[in-house]
Amino acid sequence: MTIPAGWQIDIGLEIHAQLNTQSKIFSGASTLFGQSPNSQACAIDLGMPGVLPSVNAEVFKKAVQFGLSIGAMINQESRFDRKNYFYPDLPKGYQITQMDHPIVLGGEITIQTSNGTEKIIRVTRAHLEEDAGKSIHDFKPGYTGIDLNRAGTPLLEIVSEPDIKNAEEAVAYAKAIHQLLTYLEVCDGNMAEGSLRFDANISVRRQDAEALGTRSEIKNLNSFRFLEQAIHFETERQISVLEAGGTLIQDTRLFDPDRHETRSMRSKETATDYRYFPEPDLLPVMLTAEFIEEIQAQLPELPGKRAQRYQTAHELSASDAALLSQDRRLGDYFDEVLTFSGNAKSAANWVRGDLLSKLNEHELGITVCPISPKHLGEMIQLIDQGVISGKIAKAVFAALWSKQTESAGDYVQKNQLEQVSDASAIEPLIDALIAENPKQAADLRAGKDKLLGFFVGKVMQATKGKANPKQVNDLIRQKLSEP
Repeated sequence: MTIPAGWQIDIGLEIHAQLNTQSKIFSGASTLFGQSPNSQACAIDLGMPGVLPSVNAEVFKKAVQFGLSIGAMINQESRFDRKNYFYPDLPKGYQITQMDHPIVLGGEITIQTSNGTEKIIRVTRAHLEEDAGKSIHDFKPGYTGIDLNRAGTPLLEIVSEPDIKNAEEAVAYAKAIHQLLTYLEVCDGNMAEGSLRFDANISVRRQDAEALGTRSEIKNLNSFRFLEQAIHFETERQISVLEAGGTLIQDTRLFDPDRHETRSMRSKETATDYRYFPEPDLLPVMLTAEFIEEIQAQLPELPGKRAQRYQTAHELSASDAALLSQDRRLGDYFDEVLTFSGNAKSAANWVRGDLLSKLNEHELGITVCPISPKHLGEMIQLIDQGVISGKIAKAVFAALWSKQTESAGDYVQKNQLEQVSDASAIEPLIDALIAENPKQAADLRAGKDKLLGFFVGKVMQATKGKANPKQVNDLIRQKLSEP
């Protein structure tokens, strides 16, 4: 989308990430997805009289991991508040959240813009809270069903500054947050199951205006595509209203993915409307410096630094480094292959090429890859040692994938696939080919280098792919240079 001349857009995102704990934030009820409606809502989740919430300690560890990874300040005194509003899927009539004492303050995320430059998006805060239940409007004609299985599910709400200036930057920022959360393994990032949802706060203003415009909040966007489409529509809507001489009201809106449009739900509430006050049933949680330091020491190498290491220490291309570092487990797999092979570029080629292609074909993740990093690394070593050719390696790879063997070396030896590097065995084949194809040989001598592939291919065919391709190249050139 091209922003009309004379206008600028200001976008801030609120990202709700479900923390992947086994139980809820204030109760022991399960967070397992896909169970029958209302089967995982206990008395605490339902807000029954006389029950008291108890904080799940695991949510603090995950929140601190995220905060440290974006360079934020960790609030050692963590308090909870009640946010009061009434909705059918909020059984208590209030949500327990963090208003005045969020666990994470500040921080930043670096994104790649469409023109290839880097841009920093500031994070205002990230706070812990509980999720509400779910209203099911197609339950039966004329009725709405309420499923409270999600009620009490732990969320980390990540709020950005309005530093985002277009839909493309918003998607880049959302993807960077998604990558970081899944890389840290604090959230599974499954948007189809509601593990990650976006609220977009959008406003427009004249190019020379200093104050931000009147904003609308688009709620519960559950895909990058819907986020982009909602921002495009809402931006056009707001500019059209203002250019027609109208005024905007601050409101909360929903996005209709079928019509690609936003619709107003209600006027935008303020903090006063929610009547926040400290949660009386929960004491403040004090995080020790030792607790935070221990988490800091256990943080994995983050994607950006990992990609940088791959480029500087192993001389991989920027694209290969980015691909191999985007997923923590894929990067770990590559590092192990490199340990056993000792050849970074070959390891990168095999992992990003044949291996990922096969995984995608079978819809498998790297954690269930049939080929271990050790066995792939050993296969690459056999190539580098001249034991097998690249063509034979394809057959070895297929055997490793299908579990015909656990060892590349054993498979090569058992099937007599060792590369032929004996010049005395190859030279007669080359001599015969030159004699059988005098015109091609003459053309190759005259400088038509493309014909080299013809001769190499014939030799490889005659040796069933076992000849050393480089040696065949060298021998052909040597033969044709002789008077």
